[in-house]
Amino acid sequence: MTEIKNRFNFIQQAIHEAAKQSGRAPDSIRLLAVSKTWPADKLRQMAVLGQACFGENYLQEALEKIEALADLELEWHFIGPIQSNKTRDIAAHFDWAQSIDRFKIARRLDQQRTDEQAPLNICIQVNIDNEDSKSGVNADEVLSLAEQIVQLDKLQLRGLMVIPSRQTDEAAQRASFRRAHHLFQQLQHQYPQVDTLSMGMTADLSAAIAEGSTMVRIGTALFGQRDTSQRQ
Repeated sequence: MTEIKNRFNFIQQAIHEAAKQSGRAPDSIRLLAVSKTWPADKLRQMAVLGQACFGENYLQEALEKIEALADLELEWHFIGPIQSNKTRDIAAHFDWAQSIDRFKIARRLDQQRTDEQAPLNICIQVNIDNEDSKSGVNADEVLSLAEQIVQLDKLQLRGLMVIPSRQTDEAAQRASFRRAHHLFQQLQHQYPQVDTLSMGMTADLSAAIAEGSTMVRIGTALFGQRDTSQRQ
């Protein structure tokens, strides 16, 4: 518990410092704890410290944790690739889906979300650096996909999710994030409900915040190095 508390406090301070250096309010940036491969008891420890938002990539693993932690008021984000056979469970059990890159998937989520549930919050995943190995729509496809998504009653378009190419140079990191922020502003101009730019991870948190991120997705710095042998 002490190690997790120290890691949590370190990240909170890093967000605070990056925001301060950029002239932004620290509370304008949300922390999404990326908890894939970590057991429910680790998430419970993090929740005790005040962390309520968790991001999961692997559906079956996530469903088990959602059930184990059902006594807590947590917000669950699906951030992994979404195939058609996953949409029913995502629609039923998650609060956010951040990795939407096809209207077909958005439409299935809308059809499978129940009337009793609040609308599912949606981020469009953007392949901001046009990498062949990455999911996401190209920048010039975002507005047309957004126009389709906003017609679906059980989804709420909230913004964009970005995973840029891996760069060690901060100037290069910021260039990718700057393009994403410009696209985010275009989306906001058309849809006032858009308020979320999900970008920045452990290695590029400061650059992302400097360029306007409203949500950083942090895993390694919070939980440590992952054991990837149990992926589902």
